[in-house]
Amino acid sequence: MIKVVIVDDQKIFREGLKMLISQDTEIVVVGLCEQGKEAVEMIPIYKPDIILMDIQMPVMNGVEAVKRIKESYKDIDVIMLTTFHNDHYITDAIRAGALGYLLKDTEISIIIDAIKTVHQGGVLMDSTAMKVILNQFMKLPTETYDLDVLTEREKEICYLIAEGLNNKEISEKLFLGEGTIKNHITKVLQKLELRDRTQLAIHILKSK
Repeated sequence: MIKVVIVDDQKIFREGLKMLISQDTEIVVVGLCEQGKEAVEMIPIYKPDIILMDIQMPVMNGVEAVKRIKESYKDIDVIMLTTFHNDHYITDAIRAGALGYLLKDTEISIIIDAIKTVHQGGVLMDSTAMKVILNQFMKLPTETYDLDVLTEREKEICYLIAEGLNNKEISEKLFLGEGTIKNHITKVLQKLELRDRTQLAIHILKSK
């Protein structure tokens, strides 16, 4: 089961979303929080795999909460679920470590797919968010991306990540275990001094 926490300051929205998401047999909503600070503090109790996070909330906003979470809990993935399609919010959220960015009016089936995709090691953004991310990160200097430090297997995995494949799909394509794929990706991120696979995918696209 994929354990999910929903963080939103609107009670009706978070309870309604819990009801809809819980209809999927692979997902269980283990906690509801109304702002970022509460989410950070409750992680040791809820122990979620995925957090659905709003951006504008009292006490601690979603971007700051993502930063705090990724500093202490690197294995927990965050999907931003918000009403705001603002370039600043999008880039800040992704830089903080979010692996998904969707609007609240997104169909529930897509939100569920996003939870499963991110849990399997993928990234899922709506089209507008993806354009903003690519435009921002493509401005970074290409000379900082040195793929020569990677092994051939690591490069192969990187190219598949850039194609949008998640860990499960990569493992099936290369006939390797998902744990092995995850270990390779961890080493790649360390070698290239990157934070997550979103940055990695953009680096690979720029290096082609």
